[in-house]
Order: sequence, then structure tokens, then C-alpha cells
Amino acid sequence: MLHAYRACSYTGLYLFPPNFMRNNYAFYTFFRDKIDSFYQKRRFLLHLNTKERMNQSGGDVTVPACFISTHAGFLGSIKTFIKDFEVSEIDVNGVNVKASSSVVFDSKPSSDSKGSVCSRDPGGPAAGPPSPESHSFGSDDVLSPSVSAELERFAAALRGQRSAALQLSLGSFPDKQQRANVHRAVRQRFPFLMTVTSQQEIKVQEDPDYRELSRLTGDEDAEEFFRFIDAKVPGSSHTFEPDDDKEHRTEVHRFLNRRFGKLVETKSFSEEERTSISVRLREHGRPRKRTAQDREDVYTAFTLRKENLETLEAISHMASALGVVPSDFTYAGIKDKRAVTHQSMVVKKVTPERLKEKSSEFEKWGMEVSHVRSVGEPLKLGRLRGNHFDLVVRNIKAHGTVSHAHLEGLVREAVENVKTKGFVNYYGPQRFGGSQTVQSDQVGLALLKEDMVGAVRLFFTPEDGDDPPNQAKRLFHQTNNPKEALALMPPSKPRERLMLRAMNRYGTGPDGCAQAWLSLPHGMRIFYPHAYCSRVWNEAVAHRLTTLGHSVKQGDLVWTEEKEIKDSGEATSPQIHVVTTQEEQSGTYTLEQLLLPMPGNTVKYPENAMATWYRERLARDGLTDCRFRVGSLKLNLPGCYRPLLAAPHNLQYELRRADDGVQDRALALTLNFDLNPSCYATVCLREIMKADTLS
Repeated sequence: MLHAYRACSYTGLYLFPPNFMRNNYAFYTFFRDKIDSFYQKRRFLLHLNTKERMNQSGGDVTVPACFISTHAGFLGSIKTFIKDFEVSEIDVNGVNVKASSSVVFDSKPSSDSKGSVCSRDPGGPAAGPPSPESHSFGSDDVLSPSVSAELERFAAALRGQRSAALQLSLGSFPDKQQRANVHRAVRQRFPFLMTVTSQQEIKVQEDPDYRELSRLTGDEDAEEFFRFIDAKVPGSSHTFEPDDDKEHRTEVHRFLNRRFGKLVETKSFSEEERTSISVRLREHGRPRKRTAQDREDVYTAFTLRKENLETLEAISHMASALGVVPSDFTYAGIKDKRAVTHQSMVVKKVTPERLKEKSSEFEKWGMEVSHVRSVGEPLKLGRLRGNHFDLVVRNIKAHGTVSHAHLEGLVREAVENVKTKGFVNYYGPQRFGGSQTVQSDQVGLALLKEDMVGAVRLFFTPEDGDDPPNQAKRLFHQTNNPKEALALMPPSKPRERLMLRAMNRYGTGPDGCAQAWLSLPHGMRIFYPHAYCSRVWNEAVAHRLTTLGHSVKQGDLVWTEEKEIKDSGEATSPQIHVVTTQEEQSGTYTLEQLLLPMPGNTVKYPENAMATWYRERLARDGLTDCRFRVGSLKLNLPGCYRPLLAAPHNLQYELRRADDGVQDRALALTLNFDLNPSCYATVCLREIMKADTLS
């Protein structure tokens, strides 16, 4: 039996059977475009109604109304225009990809195309193989002249005395980014030193690994090896000076494998009757044999600029134009839809030349590609230093009635407060689906309960709109027929189409719905349980601040130190410490060091009233015995620790009056700042304005 398909236009109702729509997709597209203006009007009204509902209810329930500062705040409009909200990634080398996207690179292998323009030095070299110092600051750039000179003297004295007991304090560095710069600069300038952070103070001492290796190979070889480890250039290798003593070579092999075995692999080779040890980086930090397919894979990196487009929707358009599948694209993070965004991407099986040929086709969807070059591997999710934001808040007004002069003072006070104190590090509303009827965390809860059918039904819950995706979802809910819903689902919705296609093949029962979820890439699949855990975390923060206040209490969890570990090349995870009664009384720790756990199967919970709160909160959702594993979907949630507070870095702002010719000109605020990964600009704005911000 054919089910009627109803499409609403501004002039009336039309009835089309599904087969007609499948066989006349060109007409359907034409019809959809004809009523597009109506949809835009309707969405605008829905947007206003949503804002009104949020104001009446006191805010989005996924982001609690609990703040860290006490200023009055103000009202204003964000994202009035798309260009009022611009986001650009900061890559792992600290480079703003928007700045680097203007640099033209030749299409060369990855080992020759890793150079980049440092955002702090826009006039620097852009191409060429990286040197150990090419992506960092010197010690003179991040330390005061007096401290830098003292460090030089300390290093010289240490070389002479070889005493592991010697230590030098470089001072206190409250800003985490500044600490990272100091760690990196010291390590590259003095490979034989290691840095240790304790309560924001950085100390340096001799690295015992360096001391042991230099005993075996000499200082020159040891320094070169540590610089090689620190650079981590994919596919690179380091060769030690020839050594004809087999027993001695064996000792060097054993030391390297014991201390750096997760990062490198070693072998001996002979050349001109001399034998040397060669070291090369392992792929992804673990041993793996290269296959013929590995050698044939082509990876092309590029910077994507998109406007008013979801990341996954942009990928779907590009995949269709290039003749690949969406899973061939990798990225470091998902960016806002209603914004101008710049982010790094890598596409597999597409050469730089082909990507450049097709780039003109992307412009009709509001996309531009630049900085196109060959690389040797895909991009990993989360591989970024943070994001840079350029924002405009328009039509600023006070919550009450104040003069223009007082209003400017309110705004400056609010920005300076957040600049100094930071903001509560909530997950933003976009983590949960904004103002959708069914939010992502509800889908995630169903998956954690292993209710596959319920999760699918929630995922396909239609909104109030009559646009094609919602009409397809409504048809699926009414008929449980994935085939007919698939015929109506537009190509710009890759997740929905993948799941409908899987259910058309395997059915809509529990097994078929499980296959539908398995049809999504792992990163997309795990997003929903993570959204649920994020919501619990938001509620935990609000409860913690409301019941225990703004100081660190006995039983709280704090991070205590960061160490540089040479065999991995990265800083260790924060050392988790449970605050004692004595530490609470003496004020040993500050709120900036307080962590709260994201629910999972490996995290430690606070040892105070918050532990009871977590248990009761999970029990309320039926997760008393949850293992935070969904075996049938290959999902595992170990959990993590998230700082209660976050802070904008490099924050600058400007207040100005709109030049509209009216005497009572509206006040506008321009903000420029950086945030760490997984921190939300809308949440930062919310703390500044003490008002709800729609993403």
C-alpha cells in the first residue's frame, strides 16, 4: 500500500505518492526550492519562539544557570549575521589555520610539507622540512631575560657537575598555554633537561634518560636523538654514530626499547664495513607492518572554510563531488553551523590536483578550500590545540534601565571579570542538539540502556518544520518503512541515509536497529553516549557550586602536577588527588585546579557529597549498574576528568556604537580570544552576558 506524502507550501497542500517522488526527484527538488522562502520564514519564527521560551524558563536546561562571577551582565544579540561568529582552528603546533590557509604549498610528500606559518610570527618561512625549532618559541621568547640568563647558567653548571639533585625554579605560570610554551622551549633549547610543574610552578632538572643515553652514546648523539624524538616528523629516522662493539650496541638497543619502545623501533645495519643503530618513529606510536595498501594510499590535507553549514553536511557535499565516501574524510573537530569556520581536514584517495580541480564546485554550497598539500596520514579527532574566535555582540542593552555611560561600564566589568576569573566550563547547547525536540543526550541514554529501537525512534523524531528531512522522519515514524523514508531523505543528511539504508536491509527490529547504528562511523556513534555524560557533567557542576560553594572542599578531586615524559613526547595526564581536611583548611588548592569526572568505567568519583549525587543521578536514569560499555555497538566510555573552570586566552575586546545615523546608536561588542579544545564560546559569552546565548 502506498502511503500519501504530504508537502506543505505557502499556497496549500499537495499529495504525492512516494513512488512518484522517487521517480521524479528533479521535480521534487524544484518544488522544494519554490517553497524555500516559506521554510526560511517559518524557521525564523521558530527561532524567535525558542528564544522566548528559553527566556521564560530561565535558560536551556542542558546548560544550568550557575555562574562563577557576580557582575550584572547585559543583553545582546549574537549571530545577527553569519560573519558575527567566526571560528578558526589552532593546530597542534599553535598555528591558526585561517592564517596558514593563505599560504600556497607545492604538492610534495608529507616529509617536505610540514612547515607552517606561526600565528605569532606571520612573516616567518612557510615551507620546507621542519627543524627542531620550527614550530616553537625560544626560551628568550617565553621567559624574562633574567630567568633565561639564569637558565643558561644552570644548564652550563649542570653539564659540569652532572648532579641529578640540582633543580632550578623558572617561576609560576598560571596560564596553561604559557606553561606549555615554556615546557616546549626548554626541551628544545636544552634536550638534556626535563621540566616538572607543581601547582603552576615550573622547575627544571637533568633528565635521567638523557644522562643514561649520553653515558652510552656521548652527548652529541644523545642531543640529536632527543631532538629527533621531540620533532616527531612522520617517516623520519635517526642514525647513531657507527659502533662496532656488538655487546655495546645490544645495550643501546635495550635501553632505547625499554624507555622509548612505544614511540620508536631500532635496528642495526652495516655500511662500508661499519655498523650503526638506526631508529625510526613507529606509526601511531605502536608497531605495525606496512601493507601494499598502506603504500598506495593517498592523503590530501586542506583547510576548509565554510559558512552556515554543518561539518558533516559539508563533508557529504565534497564526498559526492569527489566520488568518495564521507568516511574518507578526517578532521580534528566539528565546527558550528551558524558561523564562518576554518578547519583542517584530510581526504583519502584524492590527489591535491583533483581536489583543486573540484574546489570551484564547492563554492555553491558556501565552502572554500585552500592550503592544499599531500600528507602521509589521516587527521585524528581531537588533534588540535584549540580554537580562535572573532565574535560580535550587537544591540547591547542592560538588564534594567541604565544610562549609556553606565552600560559601557557594565560591559567592561563583565568582560574583565571573565578575563580574570574564567567561566564555568559547561558543555554548550550545541553538544546536545540546540533546541531540537529530542536532544542527543536522550539518544545516548537509550544507547547506554542498549535500547536500540528506542534510540532509533528518538533519533528520527521530527521537528515542527515541514522541510524534506522532517517529512522523511515523520513518514518513518508513521509507517516504520525505511525504504520510503530513504527516498525522501535528501543527500545532505548522510547519517540519516546510512541508518535508513541499513534498516532497509536488516529490518527495524532490535538487530536491524543495531546494524543501523553500526553503519555510522565510530566517532559519530559514540557522540550520543558522550552527549549524555556531558549533560550529567553539566548538572554535577551546577550542584557542586550550589551546595559546596566556590572553594575547594575535603574529598574534591584536583590535578596536582604535569610532567614531561620523554618516551611518549607528551605531558602526562593530570595527577588526580583527593583533597584532605588539612588541605581544605589551609587553602592548598584553588577552584582552577578542581576537576569533576565525566561518568565512565575507569574514573574515580569525589569522596564527599558529590559521590552520592552521581550515584543517585545515574540511578534516576536507570543506570545503577551501567558498565558504560555497549558491546554490540563496539562502544566503550572510560570517562575523563574535566576542569570546572575554563578561561579565554589572548582576550581582546572593543566597544563601539553602530554607525546607523540614529542619535541613540546601539552599542556593539567585538571579542577576540582563544579557547582550549572542547570549550564553548557560547558558554563563555553566557558568563559574560549573564543571559542565554543561542548556538
